[in-house]
Amino acid sequence: MNNDRALLYCAGGGIGDSMLASVVARALRERYTGVDALTLPGHRSTLERIPDIDRVMVDEGEERDVAARLANERYDACVVTWATPRTARIPQMANIPVRVGQARRLYSYRFTNRVVVRSETGDVTSHWTDILLDYSRVIGCNTRDHRPRFVPTAQDEDEAKAVRLKHGLAAREYIVLHPANAIASERGDWPVAGWAALARALAGRFGTRVAVTGSPNDAEIVAAVCAASGAIDLSGATGIGGFGALAKDARAFVGITTGTMHVAAAAGAPAVGIFPFQSDYPERWAPLGERTGVVRASYPCHPGDTKERCVDYACIAHLNLPHILAAVAALIA
Repeated sequence: MNNDRALLYCAGGGIGDSMLASVVARALRERYTGVDALTLPGHRSTLERIPDIDRVMVDEGEERDVAARLANERYDACVVTWATPRTARIPQMANIPVRVGQARRLYSYRFTNRVVVRSETGDVTSHWTDILLDYSRVIGCNTRDHRPRFVPTAQDEDEAKAVRLKHGLAAREYIVLHPANAIASERGDWPVAGWAALARALAGRFGTRVAVTGSPNDAEIVAAVCAASGAIDLSGATGIGGFGALAKDARAFVGITTGTMHVAAAAGAPAVGIFPFQSDYPERWAPLGERTGVVRASYPCHPGDTKERCVDYACIAHLNLPHILAAVAALIA
């Protein structure tokens, strides 16, 4: 090795995918003294708060320009956790000597070390972090700790504190509820009655206020949930770092499986992930942290339904409140 440095190339999927891929950076530190990340523009602020990563760069622009930047860094190895023709070409163009990526693709020949992803061979029970660590294991790097870490900055803490003061929320005396994911805002037919009922049930069961979070794209959903439940509307109130600080200081985080669930758990919040769809894989995508739990699908889906093409999202309208409340109680008892 010339410079004893490695690159984690995680440029695909959602924030949750990059959060879980950050565990690979921890594994790479067993062999490399410096580990940087190359990711999507929208994921940069998330990875900048992960202590296992030294520096975060953005994958944008012409391939040859990105490759030239990487070549100047003289990385010894690159692990690609979201393989595409672009993410296969750029490390090769940058002359990185060790390039780890997915097997069984037309462009896989560009990787020097190729890994068969276990989910392609029928594995639906291994957690995604364990599957991703197969990429680093092939070059002798591993970690026993599969929990992502997310550390809000001092500015994030100030942002969260300002939001709490504005709404009169004392630390450890509120529950964060996150009712939406990307599908919710894209489809526009997300039932809110089930989430409103959950917000009321959380407030009543635990004698605490409920703050409902979401991205600016989720504002309509969050507003409807709050109007029907009396919860506090925090949609778009913070960036991802401020959200992590809010979740960390909450009594608990409760939300549908999405990237914010992983951020909350990684920041240290007691986190309950709700997996309402029969097509979900809780074992694969469960939040990982010191205190986490999952609530599995209980409402029968229509045959062949997936979250992308469900006709009515009845499982969202009929959330299993007793199971969710029990899961929260188990974490905060």
